[in-house]
Amino acid sequence: MAHQTATTPDLLSYVREVSLREDDLLRELRETTADLPAGTAMQVMAEEGQLLALLVGLTDARAVLEIGTFTGYSTLCMARALPTDGLLVSCDIDDRWPAVGVDFWKRAGVDSRIDLRIGDATGTLETLLADRGPGSFDLVFIDADKANYVHYYEASLALVRTGGLIVVDNTLFFGRVADPAAVDPDTAGVRALNRVLHQDSRVELSLLVMADGITLARKR
Repeated sequence: MAHQTATTPDLLSYVREVSLREDDLLRELRETTADLPAGTAMQVMAEEGQLLALLVGLTDARAVLEIGTFTGYSTLCMARALPTDGLLVSCDIDDRWPAVGVDFWKRAGVDSRIDLRIGDATGTLETLLADRGPGSFDLVFIDADKANYVHYYEASLALVRTGGLIVVDNTLFFGRVADPAAVDPDTAGVRALNRVLHQDSRVELSLLVMADGITLARKR
């Protein structure tokens, strides 16, 4: 049985050389974000942004929901992959960090596809379900506060269509999920979601050992 290849710095550099297609605008946003407090830790890897764009295309998504905007790198990647009349609803608790990405969205010509919702995500998701109805999104990307991951997942399952895809970031959470001594609310929230997903017959499931763990759940 083959085992997971260890991702050394040299191997990651090689992967980026032969696979990553990050352009100047994305690179500028990533570098701008890296200068912010905890910016590098909180931002998705460039490879993950590229994967998200690919998944938007593979699912023929026209409506995408993002729970957790931060500075909008993943938002930009997914919005670019949408058709011109597509919609990406992105939710964040505060407008401080999303404001960093707004200019980049405009420069990319995709700001008209992005509906930024500021406020508690629980309330935003309830509003979206009431206004748009069940099954109204093709793809959901969850990358927000980890303690509420199970709640966000359940809400996303109601909002995504049959055959649609839920993508969850940080499902390995810096390796803390495998450390019994790690009992903080964020680690506990990720562990709880991983257990729920493993037993959930409503979805097809794969946890990718990439970046900080990326789980794909396709609604049956």
